[in-house]
Amino acid sequence: MVTKVASDRQGIQSIEVGFRLLRVLAATNRPMMLRDIAKGGGMPAAKAHRYMVSFLRIGIVEQDAGTGRYDLGAYALELGLSGLGRLDPVRLSGPILEALCEEIQETVALAVWGNRGATIVRIVDSGSPVTITLRPGTVLSLYKSATGRAFSAFFRSPYLKKLLDEELREIADSSQTAITTVRRQLEKTLTDIRSHGISRATGSLTPGINGFSAPVYDHTGSMVASITALGSMGEFNAEWDGPVAKAMLQSASALSRRLGFGGTAE
Repeated sequence: MVTKVASDRQGIQSIEVGFRLLRVLAATNRPMMLRDIAKGGGMPAAKAHRYMVSFLRIGIVEQDAGTGRYDLGAYALELGLSGLGRLDPVRLSGPILEALCEEIQETVALAVWGNRGATIVRIVDSGSPVTITLRPGTVLSLYKSATGRAFSAFFRSPYLKKLLDEELREIADSSQTAITTVRRQLEKTLTDIRSHGISRATGSLTPGINGFSAPVYDHTGSMVASITALGSMGEFNAEWDGPVAKAMLQSASALSRRLGFGGTAE
């Protein structure tokens, strides 16, 4: 049995026309006069008014009694919050990761913050002959890995700070380096990462492997995941403004938009 796509199904045209007005309100982000809503929806004000009366009865819009301006109502907020609650970055990342892997011809992965730190939850293998030891459930170094650095730079969590501090002390002890020196090195690295909006690691975690990791944000502007790409040194373009980095940022941005991100991170 073949399922028809939505565009082939018979619908109710008046509902589709009415929702043009709601899109105008949502896009403008402020209360509007009826004439402006009608103009944005491409219909006469008298016709738009009939739709707005119905929307008022439902509660999806509201009207200021003093100014007569319309805005989205409580039911619109309820619908929006319900939709946001259904957004799962792991589920939504599938097609984006597949497309990214095909574009850059490198292994890509999605990581989220788990109870032990930055954790790989999904991988799309490029099929490269170079073996990359990355599996779902792998917890990555916050200091050495591109994924961990992305979380260190953009994720906000007291627990992250605790884990990162423990890792820095271990590195300082093992390398017999002052902890203040290790912290300064990290801060310089994180400053570079924040300025580019993407993290990078060049052979610091796994010899011969380069990596990028781009943060993914939700509707609140909080980082909720990262998209990571890994490849062998000499073949993997690790330039900040190279094609791999640009493709990573575009993919992370696409997933962020699917999660309701409007463009301002916390």
